Amino acid sequence: MNEARPLPAYLIQRFHGWRATSYQDNKAWFKRLAQSGQHPRAMVISCCDSRVHVTSIFGADEGEFFIHRNVANLVPPYNPDGEYHGTSAAVEYAVTSLGVAHIVVLGHSNCGGVRGCHDMCCGKAPELEMKSSFVGRWMDILRPGFERVRDVPDDLRPRALEKEAVLVSLENLMTFPFVHEAVADDRLTLHGLWNDTGEGILENYDPTRGFVPV
Repeated sequence: MNEARPLPAYLIQRFHGWRATSYQDNKAWFKRLAQSGQHPRAMVISCCDSRVHVTSIFGADEGEFFIHRNVANLVPPYNPDGEYHGTSAAVEYAVTSLGVAHIVVLGHSNCGGVRGCHDMCCGKAPELEMKSSFVGRWMDILRPGFERVRDVPDDLRPRALEKEAVLVSLENLMTFPFVHEAVADDRLTLHGLWNDTGEGILENYDPTRGFVPV
């Protein structure tokens, strides 16, 4: 049975406000995008956390970014097993069909998914250890990152693990043959970022210096 219900009134009001202002002021641009298709220069893989607002951070307009969001901005390893792989499908489409020039993995502060992985790996979240936990099995992707920060002091480990989520994703991206080939041919570059949502700070991963403010 379809359980869908009408939109909440506040969403309807906001839509009408957007259509009367932003859409009307840029109607020609929207029509051009609709007719010519999308040609984004970059793919951004970010967390689905509501506090992470990719387009606001970079001042992006419609059509600029191909954005994929999931729990803790993770990319799984290449695994063509015939099962459902939403993130892998998004990466494949971005690289092989859209031909994006950049893939940006954007992590952030106070990430609930990363905190869940941290607690699970510390034995403090048995519910995530259950085979039936979608979150727990997804956060298994980050276990190698946890092992790398296991010896970091307890109060600093969660933030270190947030940055490991970015690095693990960058490493896993390179296991996709079409990503590896595009990087080798200089058709694609990979970037790792971490955003402190409370302080408005953005850090970029440099292989020689680690995460440094931009």
